[in-house]
Order: sequence, then C-alpha cells, then structure tokens
Amino acid sequence: MTSDTVAIRPEPPDEIDSRYSWTRLVVAVLAATVTSVGMWSIMVALPAVQAEFGVARADATLPFTLAMAGFAGGGVLMGRLADRYGVVTPMTLGGASIVLGYVAAGLSQSLWQYAAAHLLIGIGVSSAFGPLIADISYWFERYRGVAVSICAAGNYLAGTVWPPIVHYGIATSGWRATHIGVAVAIAVMLPGLIFLLRRRPNIRAVAGGAANGGTAPPLEGVSPRTLMVLLSVAGVACCVAMSMPQVHIVAYCGDLGYGVARGAEMLSIMMGFGIISRIASGFIADRIGGLRTLLLGSFLQGVALFLYLLFDGMLSLYVISALFGLFQGGIVPSYAIIVREYFPPKEAGTRIGIVLMATIVGMALGGWLSGLIFDLTGSYAAAFGNGLAWNLLNLGIAIWLLWRPATRRLAPA
Repeated sequence: MTSDTVAIRPEPPDEIDSRYSWTRLVVAVLAATVTSVGMWSIMVALPAVQAEFGVARADATLPFTLAMAGFAGGGVLMGRLADRYGVVTPMTLGGASIVLGYVAAGLSQSLWQYAAAHLLIGIGVSSAFGPLIADISYWFERYRGVAVSICAAGNYLAGTVWPPIVHYGIATSGWRATHIGVAVAIAVMLPGLIFLLRRRPNIRAVAGGAANGGTAPPLEGVSPRTLMVLLSVAGVACCVAMSMPQVHIVAYCGDLGYGVARGAEMLSIMMGFGIISRIASGFIADRIGGLRTLLLGSFLQGVALFLYLLFDGMLSLYVISALFGLFQGGIVPSYAIIVREYFPPKEAGTRIGIVLMATIVGMALGGWLSGLIFDLTGSYAAAFGNGLAWNLLNLGIAIWLLWRPATRRLAPA
C-alpha cells in the first residue's frame, strides 16, 4: 500500500444502524421531550412572573439567563459523565435536579429564589441534550446526521408540546401550581425512559480511521483547539440571534396587543416547524456535511430575522415564526455533526458539551440583551437588529471554515 493511498473507513459493526439503534433513538427523543420542558416553560410564565414580582422586562428574563447558565455549565459536566459512565448517570442526576428545581420555583417568594431554582432546572435539562446526542451518534454510521438531528428535535418537540400545556396550567391554576405539577410529571415519566437507555455502546468499534479519530480529514491550518474555539464563538453568535424570537415572542405579542396566548401559539408553531427543520437538516448533513449545513441554516436564519424587522402584523408574525422555526432548526445539531466528523468518538460527549455550552451561553446572553435593549428603547426593533448582527458573525465563521482545504488522509500502515 503506497503512502498516498486514502484510507477506507471500516465497515461498521452489526449493532450500528440496527433495529435496536432506531428503537433507542425513539426512546432518546421521548426522554429529551419530557426533560426539555425546562427550556420553554420560562417564556410562557414570564409575563405572569413579571407581574407578580413587579420587575422590569430585563429583570424578568433573569431566570431564563440562569437556566441557560445551568444548561451551559451542566452540559460540559454531563458530557464528561456520559463519556466515562454512559448516558444513564447524567440523566438520573439531571432528572433529580429538574424535579427539585420546579418544586423550588413553585414555592419561591422572590424573583431571586425563582431564578436560582431555574439554575437547577437548567443543569438538569443539559443531561438530556448533549449526552443524548453524543450517545445516539455512537449507534449510527450511515444515518448519523439524520439520527443526531432527530434526537436534537426532541428539544423542539418539547417546545411544541409544553408551552400550550404550561399556558393552560397558568391560566387555570396559577404559575406556582403549574411548576409543581411539572415536577410531578417529570418524576413519573422520566425513570422508565432512563431504564431503557441502560445499554452502553462499544465506542472502540465506532472509531473513525482518520489521524484525528473523526470521519473527515482535518482542515488545513486549523488545529483541533482552533476549530473548537471557532465552533464555540459561532455557537454563541448564532444563538444570540436565535434567542430573540424564541425568548421574547410571547412578550412581544403582548406588547403589540395580540395577547400572550397568541405569542404562546407562535412559539409552539416555531418549535413545530423547527422539528421539521432539524430532521431535514440531518438528511442534508449526511449528503453535504456538517459545515455546509451550518452555513445554510445560518443564512436562512438571518433572512427570517430580517423579516421580523419588516412586518409586525399578527398574521405576518404567525408566518414569520413558522419560517424562523423552519430555517434555524438545523443549526445546533450541525455542531454535533461537525464534532463527530473532526474529533475522536471517545471525546464526543465532552466536546459536544463544550460547543453546546457555547450555544446556550448565546441563548442566555441574547435573551438578556434583547430584554435590556427593549427597556432602553421601548421597542423590539433594535433587538431584532442586534440579533441580525450576531447572525452575520456566525455566517462569517462558517464561510471561513469552508474555505479551508482539507488535508489528505493517509491510510494506516
């Protein structure tokens, strides 16, 4: 075999892309849907919590910021636990953290107590995102992009299912009773799903043949550390932009006089179309790769943000929210696919956790910045413009990485 022969990836073992792999994916999606209520209940409860505690809009978004901080920091910790012990350990700890956080939120007597409770919730939710995505990536080879995207869609499925339920609970029983009710629901539904995920993958069997351990050759002049930094910056930027509609659409509709119920419906529609986008992006990534999928999603998200600047009629907002969900849903899963393409499988949980931490930092920063800009300007127009500027940074990083040529990957001796 000559030194310039390109390595051929070995055939995956029988357990990869098997019937069990797809069954496990279904269970993972259900677990993510149940657990990710902590990502979306805050937006629906925001107007009621703001009214009860009598605080400004920026202050009312503090619970969301702390939840995202818990999600970000917890994602790295949970990813390391998943790399070492499997996905069951972080999900068990995370489920307990969510239940405790929702009970504490329902009993809170001040905004600071309510926000601190959401820090626990955020840590818990992180256990069912990065670790689950990394785990599912081990069970698929040919359909990895699709599987990762479907697994990540569980987060958006939660955004479709939970907001109307939480809104109904708040309208009929109050936000305190609703939070405690969510804690009970998680405690009942999650343990059985965790039990079904107890089997661990054979990580050695799914290792790629490249020198860096991934399935794609490394980019010329881009070290693993540099690539991680750039992906992290891109993650912050895209999610500062993404958070504006997701965090503030309910309050935005209330300010426009359409009512918070309409805003909750728009959020649900946004997440519903996000599910379609995430699954479709998996098929696209399996054909064009994670970086090109990231570039496509970033460009389309920018288009939707620009449309928010142009139109604010109720029908227009329904349509644009659907488009926003359809355009941006594949961005975050793209990072996980990129990590699996360019880094060793044994590091997937930790590295995916780091990149997803960056995206959550972006969501937290963007949610707070949008609220602050609203308080300073009295409208959301400047906040949408701020999101569009951050989106351009994400787009620029994706373009630069795609311009880097790939180095030749040599066959092992």
